[in-house]
Amino acid sequence: MLSIVRNAAIASARQSTALNASRVAVPIALRRAYATENNNEQEKKQEEQGNDKQQPAAEEKKDENDASKLLAEKDKKIAELQDAYIRCLADQENLRERTRKEIDGAREFAIQKFAKDLLDTVDILGMALTAVPQDLRTKQSALESELAKDVEKLADQLSNLYTGVSMTETELVKALKRHGVEQDNPEGQEFDPNKHQALFQTPMPGKDAGTVFVVQKMGYTLKGRVLRPAQVGVVAESQ
Repeated sequence: MLSIVRNAAIASARQSTALNASRVAVPIALRRAYATENNNEQEKKQEEQGNDKQQPAAEEKKDENDASKLLAEKDKKIAELQDAYIRCLADQENLRERTRKEIDGAREFAIQKFAKDLLDTVDILGMALTAVPQDLRTKQSALESELAKDVEKLADQLSNLYTGVSMTETELVKALKRHGVEQDNPEGQEFDPNKHQALFQTPMPGKDAGTVFVVQKMGYTLKGRVLRPAQVGVVAESQ
């Protein structure tokens, strides 16, 4: 009988111990689970905070890299512009030098065409001078020459000389006209102080006062502009 009671008491004690243990174990497990969740949340928060700190640093670093690239590109562009500027200055200097040489050449050879046209005139004048015999080229030799005694031959020589000189004048006027220089003969025209230079005035019967009656030197114009005024005599009013 005592053994039965002892066994029942032991069994009851074990049940109560197991119940208490189970009651204690449940809150511990809950506390552990809660603690684990808290730890996880804290770790997440720390990670987020770490990410938040790393993100600005990464963005700042990216901005620095972009700024460095922009500076490098700008430096390259500046170098290219400087090189282009230096080349432009060199080209301008070469152009100025070339233009200066062309201007000097044009100034030196400006009358080349005009001079070439005058060569025919010089040739004709030379032929006119050659037409005069050697014996008649000085006064002393002409007086002693047989040609001076022959009037017909002497007249031929004078005629040839006049023809040569006349041809020279005609050719020279043509050459001047080809270059825009034209001869102005104002004889019989009304006196124009812009184009004529009056050397003297005298009354002339049958002629209107203020008109040119004699031309001592022809006037010349260059493309319509007065190159040299004609030197003339003008009819004065009768008193």
